[in-house]
Amino acid sequence: MDAHEELKSFIRDVPDFPKKGILFRDITPALIDPAAFSLICDLLYKRYHDAGIDKIVSIESRGFIFASVLAFRLGKGFVPLRKPGKLPWKTVCESYELEYGRSTLEMHSDAVEPGDRVLVIDDLLATGGTAAAAVKLVENRGGTVDEIAFVIELGALKGREKLKGRAIFSLISY
Repeated sequence: MDAHEELKSFIRDVPDFPKKGILFRDITPALIDPAAFSLICDLLYKRYHDAGIDKIVSIESRGFIFASVLAFRLGKGFVPLRKPGKLPWKTVCESYELEYGRSTLEMHSDAVEPGDRVLVIDDLLATGGTAAAAVKLVENRGGTVDEIAFVIELGALKGREKLKGRAIFSLISY
């Protein structure tokens, strides 16, 4: 069994979360298991260790787990994207649609500088709204998104279509 398929055994299906009709792919079992967590981090490191990126931008909250480890291992800056009111300094924001509502992401206005090459990381690609908002935040500050990486991709929700041909990498696809 290849590493990507092995990781699927650590993803728990939670029906009707966060609301009825949604099948939530829970990554918590992969975080609890040291070998699975290490495998995820190692696979991301192997992919990006020579990528020439300047910063890693990540989306609250589970994306932080993987992005912070990767930023540390690569010696790169980590930029958190948060829900409104959670960042303590001047921010820029982008609103977007979720498969079950509407939300907004904020980033410190000085977190990405013109010319920065950026990797965006999140735990899950569903409809693509959150990732598209992250890309807009980076590009509006003059950064370039080299790639968007996910641990899990839900292909049936067609998130890649919302990301309009951008470079996307997923460890696990459903």
